[in-house]
Amino acid sequence: MTFRTRFAPSPTGPLHLGHAYSALLAHDMAVAQNGEFLLRIEDIDQSRARPEWETQIYEDLEWLGLSWSPNVMRQSDRFAAYDEALDALWAQGLLYPCTCSRRDIANALSAPQEGYPTHGPDGVIYPGTCRLDDHQISGPRPKGAVMRLNMTLATSRTQQDNALSSYRFKDMNKDPQDVVFTSQDVTTNVGDIVLSRKDMGTSYHLSVVLDDVSQGITDVIRGADLFEATQIHVVLQRLLSSPTPTYHHHKLIRDNTGKRLAKRDDARAISKFRREGYTPEDIRKMVGLSGQASGAISSVSVPSTTDV
Repeated sequence: MTFRTRFAPSPTGPLHLGHAYSALLAHDMAVAQNGEFLLRIEDIDQSRARPEWETQIYEDLEWLGLSWSPNVMRQSDRFAAYDEALDALWAQGLLYPCTCSRRDIANALSAPQEGYPTHGPDGVIYPGTCRLDDHQISGPRPKGAVMRLNMTLATSRTQQDNALSSYRFKDMNKDPQDVVFTSQDVTTNVGDIVLSRKDMGTSYHLSVVLDDVSQGITDVIRGADLFEATQIHVVLQRLLSSPTPTYHHHKLIRDNTGKRLAKRDDARAISKFRREGYTPEDIRKMVGLSGQASGAISSVSVPSTTDV
């Protein structure tokens, strides 16, 4: 099987050194495996996506010396595919509309049940206020509504076969491991996630799973901040009868105070380094990839804004 990975930035701001690290690492691994490096533009949030940021993504990556397979995937071209998957899950009675506001959810969680977590990889764990049983789901899926996945029903459907009594995925980080979790883990620690937002018609979790399948991704290379969310993606993969890729969750790029970089850190934007005369090799040195074996995953930090 051909090694195929992707870099999937959102055109909502400038790429920074953390993006450079993830893109370079994925590209290096694809080259080392004689595989393919794909680019995907994650622009489902049309309220924040800007064409000028997308143009700058291409310019930054080309300057870094990266090349990718043609036919860049853009999520804004795939809403029909997301709709189809949502309709299929609705038909199985696995989705329900949710009208709760953030305040409603906060009020419901004001007296949390002892021993149960209130936050998971998708933020606040939904208390199930609007949850319906599968026999209460009828008619066409409401359009323009927030749709949540009934995680208890979803996991019970995927584990009717004893051979599928648990979920697992392979994570090839610094310490490769088979990660195993149960339906109880996700129902308790994740809960009923949103699969379709009112303002998007989809969600990050649903879109990324469908897009990885569509692009034939075998290896997902991304930051350790998404490690816990991988449980959500594995459940969705099984629900949609899709393969589970191998995951590589790399360490996050942080400044010398330990703070994780974000798009608001314009001082570490790749475009700024380009304008100031830095070279792609300088960027590799900053993120700890210079002279490193292709595909190695390391823990790195970058200088503070006063040092760069």
